[in-house]
Amino acid sequence: MINENSEVILSVRNLHAAVEGTEILKGFNLEVKAGEIHAVMGLNGSGKSTFSKVLAGHPDYEVTAGEIVFKGQDILELEPHERATAGIFLAFQYPLEIPGVSNRDFLRVAYNAHRKAQGEEEIDVFDFDDLLEEKLGVVKMDPTFLDRSVNEGFSGGEKKRNEILQMALLEPTLSVLDETDSGLDIDALRIVSGGVNQLIRPDNAVVLITHYQRLLNYIVPDYVHVVDQGRVITTGGKELAMELESRGYEWILAEKAEAAV
Repeated sequence: MINENSEVILSVRNLHAAVEGTEILKGFNLEVKAGEIHAVMGLNGSGKSTFSKVLAGHPDYEVTAGEIVFKGQDILELEPHERATAGIFLAFQYPLEIPGVSNRDFLRVAYNAHRKAQGEEEIDVFDFDDLLEEKLGVVKMDPTFLDRSVNEGFSGGEKKRNEILQMALLEPTLSVLDETDSGLDIDALRIVSGGVNQLIRPDNAVVLITHYQRLLNYIVPDYVHVVDQGRVITTGGKELAMELESRGYEWILAEKAEAAV
């Protein structure tokens, strides 16, 4: 929901980043206010997922210029876990499997780590289980998945539901969903999207990274940004995503190339 007076949650300015000496982000700019939903779209290799990893503090990516200000704080010097406990959540395109670690224990440790970072006491196992039971309803997840190893043997849709369950539990200020629609069938897409919509509040924000407009049928963005060669080249409303769906990306890339001559 656009409200010009809302607090700026995230301000990314002239961000440059490289991996193994190759520059991927080349002047990425983005501002996100509380209550807003932003969609970041673009072709494969345009820099969308790199942006999400740099934002989360992935150690393989080196920021060479620019800044990332989250809730008024420059976070470039923060470790990934510090960014997470500050309120940044990244849902992975390909969620990792962690054999031998039960989903329930993983979620409880993550939840209590966030409470500890905020100066709150950890909650005990029984209170946590009550909370977890409540959150399961957000993504309609079978409770038996809690006692299995994290994501091990889960289908693609189950892994994505598990990502949104984490989001429901941790209640981040900024959620970055990296191609959450990847690998989902229609029913799973509706459930995952419905879960995200339940978690959007006036005091948080969501950045959706996606190739396709279909996700945006269920989670309607306030802004759509098109990324090419590591930077945002144009921004529009939800109609832009629909135009991209019908016309592809070539026309907008051609327009930008012509304008640059």
